[in-house]
Amino acid sequence: MKICIISYDFFGYDKHIILELQKNGVETTHIDLNKHKFSYSSYSQKVYNFFSKIFLNRNLKKVKLNQFIFNQLDHIGYQDQILVIRPDLISKKAHLKIKKYTSVYNCYLYDSSKRFKIKHLTKNIFDNIYSYDLDDIKKFNFIPLTNYIFIDKIIVQKKYQNTIFLVMSLDERLPILCQILEQLEKINIKSKCIVVSNHNYRPENTNKNIEFRKDKIPAIKVEEMMKNSEIFLDLIRKNHTGLSFRIFEALAMQRKIITTNQSIKNYDFYNPNNILVINENNIKINKSFFETSYQPLKDEIYYKYTIQNWVKTIFNL
Repeated sequence: MKICIISYDFFGYDKHIILELQKNGVETTHIDLNKHKFSYSSYSQKVYNFFSKIFLNRNLKKVKLNQFIFNQLDHIGYQDQILVIRPDLISKKAHLKIKKYTSVYNCYLYDSSKRFKIKHLTKNIFDNIYSYDLDDIKKFNFIPLTNYIFIDKIIVQKKYQNTIFLVMSLDERLPILCQILEQLEKINIKSKCIVVSNHNYRPENTNKNIEFRKDKIPAIKVEEMMKNSEIFLDLIRKNHTGLSFRIFEALAMQRKIITTNQSIKNYDFYNPNNILVINENNIKINKSFFETSYQPLKDEIYYKYTIQNWVKTIFNL
């Protein structure tokens, strides 16, 4: 069997799908859109593209991206299945051409359609559309499929460097983070919270326990910091109802979670001993949550969320 994954693997999660498929004896190719680097050959080309987008609805960057995809598809040939992650980056016309290279053309949405617009791609293109977002699943009748556990289960430690851990981008969640840290300070809970920003300044009135960094933190470094932390903090973006990868990293590392994601209560792994769901409009954190040990999941529930089961489900292996 030959399978191709087309994705924008900015955070390095998608490579685990490739590795799992290869473990199953599948000939797998990854067309990583993150590796496509575009630059204008001249200033005049940049000006031309500016007017081309306005008057011709033609973006040279997207044209070059499509060429990048088709050159690789021409090289690897016909595929039994092709899975696209982040299909919003590709035009409908290009999707229809990609579809000619395979018997089964599917896509997976690991983010909300409110953030990445895909309404124009929901009909007559994909054989199956899988989504992690509960609102999108209900609205568009997508097939429900969460993100996945991609690391081996880790035995619970007795001592940690940090009690609370979070790393996130600088966005609308910052005020909520500051409020949470204020609550944690009142009950003497230590935290390590990192906010990654393109700016070199610290926003005003931010909690002193937040560390601001300009550069992206390598995934291996983030994993190391998580291993040295007892509880993970998960703050969802506005209008999201899906589960972030942080939740599945917590399941693998058998860590407690404090989250603003109300939808987590709908999943079979939800346990109020392990997961504290807080209301953004009325933040209350009880110290008793920190005084009990993590309660491990049943094996059958844990397996349901592993990458092994994810790959078997989406590719019908």
